[in-house]
Amino acid sequence: SCRPLKSPNWDKELSGTKVRTLSPASHGNSPIGHHHHLTRAAADDNRAAPMLLSQDPPRLLPALGSPPTLCTNLAASACPGFPRPPGSTGFALLPGRRGGAPVRAAPSVPASRPLGSPRFLPTTVHRRQSPVSGQNPPGPLSSGTPTLRPAMAEPGEQLPEEVLALIFRHLPLRDRAAAARVCRTWAAAATCSTVWHNTNISCDCELEGMQPQYLSACLDHVQNLRLEFVPSREPSRLAAIELLTALAGRNPELRGLCLECRGEKRLFDSGRDVLDAVHALCRAARALRHLDLRRLPFTLDDALVLQVAHGCPELCSLFLDNSTLVGSVGPGSVLELLEACPCLRALGLHLASLSRTALEALAAPDRAPFELLALRCACPEDARASPLPNEAWAELSRRHPGLAVELELEPALPAESVTRVLQPAVPVAALRLSLSGDTVGPVRFAACHYAATLRALEVRAAASAELDAALEELAERCVGLREVHCFCVVRPSVLHAFRTHCPRLRSYTLKLTREPHPWRPTLVA
Repeated sequence: SCRPLKSPNWDKELSGTKVRTLSPASHGNSPIGHHHHLTRAAADDNRAAPMLLSQDPPRLLPALGSPPTLCTNLAASACPGFPRPPGSTGFALLPGRRGGAPVRAAPSVPASRPLGSPRFLPTTVHRRQSPVSGQNPPGPLSSGTPTLRPAMAEPGEQLPEEVLALIFRHLPLRDRAAAARVCRTWAAAATCSTVWHNTNISCDCELEGMQPQYLSACLDHVQNLRLEFVPSREPSRLAAIELLTALAGRNPELRGLCLECRGEKRLFDSGRDVLDAVHALCRAARALRHLDLRRLPFTLDDALVLQVAHGCPELCSLFLDNSTLVGSVGPGSVLELLEACPCLRALGLHLASLSRTALEALAAPDRAPFELLALRCACPEDARASPLPNEAWAELSRRHPGLAVELELEPALPAESVTRVLQPAVPVAALRLSLSGDTVGPVRFAACHYAATLRALEVRAAASAELDAALEELAERCVGLREVHCFCVVRPSVLHAFRTHCPRLRSYTLKLTREPHPWRPTLVA
């Protein structure tokens, strides 16, 4: 593990620095993000890498002044108040110039000129002497003209290992492997345990050409893993299975696992090999606290739920509400899960997997605070599920006042089932309506009963004047809305209503005219 820095002030300042992270992952193609997702610190489109002050290769020049300071090339160093650690090498990083030509200082600028900008630092001045007479050579370099002689240093001497580890932890896997081949100092920082605590791996491209021994040496340090793979591509699929199997055999301290499939799966693919690897990992990782299988397009069954229940007693969050059209997780296994995992505070299920008994178990007096319940209604089993009474929801809300419920109603749900799901006492925080029948009724119901709790709304329906009126009514009542996304053309009064009555609105998709697909949300400053 990395040693702490000697200076306590530097440690304090460094711990408070802000590093840009990715926005929360969305559910499918929905722009509404789930706040319970694992943070994607190194996502594809938002990876933050260290930036030089110039695009040219940097050069190292010996710095003058007492005491010497180390000017790093971190992007954060441009922020006001960013701390600078005491330098131990006396070298300063300057933007270089291509071609390797010597840099000449103007005769009118003395070498002792004070520092005016981080880009221009005082440097040691050497006079060029004639090899024979000791006089200055004739020509352009006349007598008294100083020249600058660059000094060389190893790349690892620019930054302390602790700062390098802080940077490398936000790099993708391939860039970490490249950094480890620069020098010994960078190799030690790239294999530091703190770099690998939160790791994102894409089996589609990142593992190609990577040395297996490098990745194998760092698996022991992984605590939270987000693994992406393409199930229809055999090399990507096999790489994901090998990684899960390796983690099951040598990393019992894994805390979080999020599996995400890209592209379409093959026809009649049950994913038995992938699910077997997940079974083995849950059997070995008894410290597992977070398991997210929403992006796994395979049918999840009772055996997996019972394996997680008995193999991971410290589980805090479990999400099984994936996009499969077959629901094979019964209410009995969910009830056993709740009894075996008393620390569970976030749960994602299909509606058919939840029962009144499970709601009563969650409302037990000795239960830990429960924060999130995500329910998806997308398969025929959900349409035939037993109704959950309003009294059970009211009791659960009283027991856990901070509970947020996310409801996703898809076309498989008929109109009579929608009325059974939407109960007045449900503390709905996010509602996604993609129904094949009436949508105006559910929108008006949400405006009447979920005004105090609704924070995000998504509607996929045909445009109509009735829907516009229902959306305007919802905007007037649900003033706490932060996101609204309507994937149909609306009239200008709808946009005006949300902008006027929802001061906390941060993102919306309300199009007044048809636009090419995909529709991008508008961010509110």
